[in-house]
Amino acid sequence: MGITTDLILIMVAALLGGGLAHLLKQPLILGYILAGVVVGPHTGGVTVTHIHDIELLAEIGVALLLFALGLEFSFKELQPVRRVALLGTPLQMVLSLLLGYGLGRWVGLDWIASLWLGAMIALSSTMVILKTLMNQGWMGTLSSRVMIGMLIVQDLAVVPMMIILPQLERPDMGLPILAAAALKATAFLAAMILLGTRLIPWFMRIVARWNSREIFLLFLMAVGLGVGYATYLLGLSFALGAFVAGMVLGSSHFGHQALSDITPVRDLFAMLFFVSVGMMLDPVYLFDHIGTVVWLVVAAGAGKGLLLFAIARLFGYGNVVPLAVGLGLFQIGEFAFVLAKTARAAGSINEDTYSLFLTVTVVTMLITPLVSSWTVPLYALWKKRRYREPPVQFNLPQAHLDNHAVILGGGRTGQQLARLFQQASLPCIVVEADQNRMEVVHSMGWPVLYGDATQEVILEACGVSRARVLLVTMPDLVTSCTAIAKARAMNDQLAVITRVDNREHIQELLRLGVPDVVWPHFEAGLEMGRHAMVLFQQSPETIHQWTAQARQALYASLAEKINTSKE
Repeated sequence: MGITTDLILIMVAALLGGGLAHLLKQPLILGYILAGVVVGPHTGGVTVTHIHDIELLAEIGVALLLFALGLEFSFKELQPVRRVALLGTPLQMVLSLLLGYGLGRWVGLDWIASLWLGAMIALSSTMVILKTLMNQGWMGTLSSRVMIGMLIVQDLAVVPMMIILPQLERPDMGLPILAAAALKATAFLAAMILLGTRLIPWFMRIVARWNSREIFLLFLMAVGLGVGYATYLLGLSFALGAFVAGMVLGSSHFGHQALSDITPVRDLFAMLFFVSVGMMLDPVYLFDHIGTVVWLVVAAGAGKGLLLFAIARLFGYGNVVPLAVGLGLFQIGEFAFVLAKTARAAGSINEDTYSLFLTVTVVTMLITPLVSSWTVPLYALWKKRRYREPPVQFNLPQAHLDNHAVILGGGRTGQQLARLFQQASLPCIVVEADQNRMEVVHSMGWPVLYGDATQEVILEACGVSRARVLLVTMPDLVTSCTAIAKARAMNDQLAVITRVDNREHIQELLRLGVPDVVWPHFEAGLEMGRHAMVLFQQSPETIHQWTAQARQALYASLAEKINTSKE
C-alpha cells in the first residue's frame, strides 16, 4: 500500500506517543517526536519506508501552522514589539551566527561549515514555539508577542541566507541573485496587498454564501497552500507565502470561522511534522557522538538563550519577558533542516557534518517544552532572591487597610476599578510596576503602591493578608498566576477576580482554582448584545437570563474540559 501504510503507522505511533505524553503530563509534541524516533529508519523493526514523501507532507504542516498564525496575526497586537522584532532580531541573528561559528571551529569544523552552523543556530523554531505557547496557555501574552515578532523576522531572513551562504566560495555571484530575490519578494508582497486584500475576500464571500463547510474548508486550503506554492515558484519560502495568505484572510469578516475550520487539519499535519522530525534522529549516531552533541546543544542553547535575554532587556522589557524569550527561543528551528540540505547539496558540508547538524537540531527542539516550562519557577526564584527595595507608597489612608480590595495593575482597567471603588467609598489600593502608569494613578489621588506584584514584600505592603478581594488586571498570564499563587498563600480566604485575553488563559486560571474570570472580548460581545436586545424591546428579565446563560455555557464547558483532562 506504499505511503498509505506509512501514514497508518505514523498515526498509530503518534497516538501511542501522544497518549503516553498526556498521561505523563508532558507536551504532546514530545510524544510525537519520540514516536518518530521509534518508526524512523534508524531504529529497526517496523519503520516508515517513504521518508521523503512524509517529509513533503510535513512541510504542509509548517505551512498550515503559519497560515493559521496569519489568520490570528494582528499588526495592532505586534505594534508594541516592532522595535525588538525589526531591530533586535537582526542583532540576535548576527550574534548567534558568530556564536555558532565559534562553536563550529571549537569542535573542528572548517570555516564554511562553521558558518552554516552559525546560520542554523541563528534561527528558532516557529513550529515548536507556537505549539508550546498554545499548550502552556501563553498565547496573547507580551512574552508570546515578542517571540512571534522575532520569529517572523527570522523566517524572512531564511531566503537571503539560502542565497548568500552557497555563494560564499563565489562571492561575485551572490549580489545579483540576492537583488533578484529582493525584487521578487517585494513584487509578491505588493501583489498580495493590492490584489489579495480585494480578490480573495470577494471569493470568500461567494463561497460562504453556498453554506457548505466542506467547500469553505477546501477554499481555505487552496488559498493557503496555493499562495505558498506561488511563493515557492518565485524562489521564496513556501511557509512565508502561507503566512501572508493567512494575514489577508484574517483581515476579512470570515477570519475567525476560517481559523476554526482550519485548526483540526493544521493539527493533523503538524503531528506529521513532529513525527518527521523524530524520524531524522539516529540514536546510534547520537550514542557514538554523545559528547560532541551534548556540548553543542548546551553551548548553543545557553549562549543563544543569554543573547535573547540580553536583547530583550536591551529593548526595555522587564519582569518575566526576557526570561521567557531566552528559554523559549533557544532552540534551532525547522528551517535549519532546509539550510543543512542546501549546504550538503552545495558541497559545503559532508555526510557526517550533516548528521551532526540534524542531531543537534532535533535534540534542541525535543527539549524545548521542558526548558520553556522552567520560566515560571525560575522567575519566581529570581524574584525571591533579588534585592528588595522598600516599596514606594502614595495616597495611602491614615487608617490601617483592612477588608479592602487590592487591584493589581494601574492601566485603564485598573484605573476604572479604582474610580468605582472611590465613588462607592470602599477601601482599595492599586499595585503598579510601571513608573508612568503609577504616576497617573498617583495624580488621580488613589492609593497606589509602586512595585512588582509577584514579590511577597509588595503583597505584604498592600495588606493582601487582610484584603477581601484581589482584582488582577494584568494581561501577562505568567505574572498573574505567580501573583495569585503567592497572594493565596498569604490569605487562603482571599477572593480573586482576574481578566484574561483568550480561552486558553481561562482554562489555566480555572486549573489554578480561580472561578471568577473576566474575558473582555466576550463581555464586550454580551454588552453589545444587551443593547441590541433593548432596542428590540426585550424585557430586562429576558436579557439578564440570556447573558447569564451565555456566561454559564462558556465557563462550564471550559471547566468540563479541565475535569476531563484531570481524569
